[in-house]
Amino acid sequence: MSDIVFTRLSGWIPNVIREDGELKLTLGAGADANHDPRTFTFPIGEDHLAVIQDDLSRHLLLWSAVLPLCDAAGTRGPLDEDAAVALLDPVLLAETGDVDALFRRIPWDRGRLIAHGADIGLLERGQVCAALRAATETSDGKRAQEYHANRRRAERGTVLGPLDAALLRYTGQYVHGATVPRRTPGAVDPALLPEVVRVVATAEQACAGMRIGRDPRRGKRATDKRDWERMAAAVEAAVRRAYPGLADDAVRTVGFLMCSEAAERSRNTPVDEEAAVGGGAGKTALSFTDDKGVEKKWLQGGPCSAAAEFWEFVGDRSAGDNEVFTIEDEEMGEGIQLHFYADSVARVTTVREGVGGSDPEYRVEYGLVDGMGGYRKLVSTFVRGGCAALGPYGPWMPDVAEFERARRRRRGAE
Repeated sequence: MSDIVFTRLSGWIPNVIREDGELKLTLGAGADANHDPRTFTFPIGEDHLAVIQDDLSRHLLLWSAVLPLCDAAGTRGPLDEDAAVALLDPVLLAETGDVDALFRRIPWDRGRLIAHGADIGLLERGQVCAALRAATETSDGKRAQEYHANRRRAERGTVLGPLDAALLRYTGQYVHGATVPRRTPGAVDPALLPEVVRVVATAEQACAGMRIGRDPRRGKRATDKRDWERMAAAVEAAVRRAYPGLADDAVRTVGFLMCSEAAERSRNTPVDEEAAVGGGAGKTALSFTDDKGVEKKWLQGGPCSAAAEFWEFVGDRSAGDNEVFTIEDEEMGEGIQLHFYADSVARVTTVREGVGGSDPEYRVEYGLVDGMGGYRKLVSTFVRGGCAALGPYGPWMPDVAEFERARRRRRGAE
């Protein structure tokens, strides 16, 4: 049975409890194997309690010093209680200079102190007690996150100017570079916002008319990597020309914003509208199959074009072990087989129908495909005009060995 003896407004700052008549400090830190928070306790004395109650800065310093011991305990190990108790007198009862010297020797959680208002400059100069003169019980986690983000940049040799920082704040990527960017003008200093808007306008002009299509080979909501890289390159080149003093982080965040917005527009575009670009289908009935033997029929007059229906089928079925898809016009005796794993396609036409139990004779020709855009053109062209219309998208190679040599040459060139 335990009773709370002392607690602060913030529930995360360690509390003092009395358990079986003994004073103990208790704190939550880390997580167990099930991702539930762990709780650690260790004994303290009445003199330690008095300091904890009267001096917020010493309380925070003790917390910062104990947290590395909690991290060392991992998901199920015990707290090194002796090491925790050994910190009490040096952190809570020692003179200021001795506390500063101690924190130059031991590991401690810098971010925790920064979140509670520590002066960053004084902390980095080793004056931890002075840094906490203006400490607050309430925590600002974002302040600590920004500090760590700046430390990571400094380790990479990146120094942000005011406009660089404003652009990263505008896109929401100042703290986490992997965060999906959004336009957040309210996060920017009003004095810098007009310049930020001008940089973004430069980026918008650079990618006007460009789009990022979907790539059903990688799932229903995946986008075309080549389209993304093309747009990012165009945006970043234009922004660098117009603003040569911007840091790489700032330039990249603007490119990321443009690409993310374009990709989202593509994901929200009806699949029929996206796939039907270039004209409607000339075929009246087609059969789609994958490498697992699953088949889907398409008939003219349905809700979607043939190309849209096919790419929907690919998006539903494509996987690492299912990368060969076929479109067949059984009535005309022709089809195309797409090999996503090899960036290639085969067009197949019937030379002679099977008679009297004999097998039909086919002509198979292979071609190389340039990314998702190439596949889209081939599919749209086939459903409009059949194998004959695919001639301009060659060369078409009937010899497998010749085709393999061509494929290896291209891969070597890449």
